[in-house]
Amino acid sequence: MVRNGKFLFSFYFCGMDGKLLLELIAKYKDLGIDKQIDYDKFYLYSIITHSTAIEGSTVTEIENQLLFDQGISASGRSMNEQLMNLDLKAAYEKAIMYAKEHRSISVDLLKELAGILMRNTGTEYNTSLGSFSSARGDIRLLNVTEGFEGRSYLNFSKIPAALDDFCLWLNNARKSNTDTISRYQMSFDAHYKLVTIHPWADGNGRMARLLMNMLQFEAGLIPSIIKKDSKAKYIESLIKTRESGNLEIVRDFMFEEHVCNLKERIMQFESSKVENVPVSVPVNVTVKISSRQAKILDLIRNDPFLTADNLARIFKVTSRTIKRDIAYLRDKGILSREGSDKSGSWVIRSV
Repeated sequence: MVRNGKFLFSFYFCGMDGKLLLELIAKYKDLGIDKQIDYDKFYLYSIITHSTAIEGSTVTEIENQLLFDQGISASGRSMNEQLMNLDLKAAYEKAIMYAKEHRSISVDLLKELAGILMRNTGTEYNTSLGSFSSARGDIRLLNVTEGFEGRSYLNFSKIPAALDDFCLWLNNARKSNTDTISRYQMSFDAHYKLVTIHPWADGNGRMARLLMNMLQFEAGLIPSIIKKDSKAKYIESLIKTRESGNLEIVRDFMFEEHVCNLKERIMQFESSKVENVPVSVPVNVTVKISSRQAKILDLIRNDPFLTADNLARIFKVTSRTIKRDIAYLRDKGILSREGSDKSGSWVIRSV
């Protein structure tokens, strides 16, 4: 609920859960998780991978990294999937630039971002009222429904006025909500409102998640990631909110998802720190590692299932070179392997 431009929070996140979120954010920053090498890049790649996965993409984070950084296409993935991820990356880069500039949210800005997001996968539509293209970010000139035999979204003739009202609301809300919890809630509400207006024929979900993250980037918040494994609950929260008109449903899902994500990342980071220092590495001895070996460790923290071949493609070196680096890190007690060479994972023991 909004009163005088400011949010009144649900009981759920006014009390202990709101406190928990703030504590997790503080711990996340105190641990320096967001200060790791290439943190911003890898976090963005994770956002993109999960957002497109919700729409059906099967491209993994490591495959996106190779695609984005080196232009290496993933074997067995369709061209449409890979273009979807490349377009979303381009849209996020533009959105982050606008967030840093604190650009006013306008219909033209939203259309521009939607056009970038659908640039290579959009469709041209021909209707009795004229042609429009999702690849240009054009507002739809036809009506759409929510899945098979689902409820109809807003009539296309009402979209221009609805978007004007939405932008007016959002720009006022950006000024009046200044604390961490209210800013998150504002971004969640903006996501829901935009996806409910459904201005485009394609890409509404990705665009709504992008806007949510754009607002979070602008406020200096840790951006939310809606995990692909949470797709069913995510869609259910949107449907139930739409049916009931109760925004608390989608808000609670978004907050819970963000808390789970922060907990998971903190646990992963802490598990990569020194727990049991091997006898061969005295705690008062500094082990020297190269910049590439340090980067290997950062990549493994993000994805402990990386193979030598994966890393070789990332660094543009031979697999033998990477295997020598790994052998050195294992010999120094920094890195160890759990499970078999084929299906196991890496564990960082010491840095």
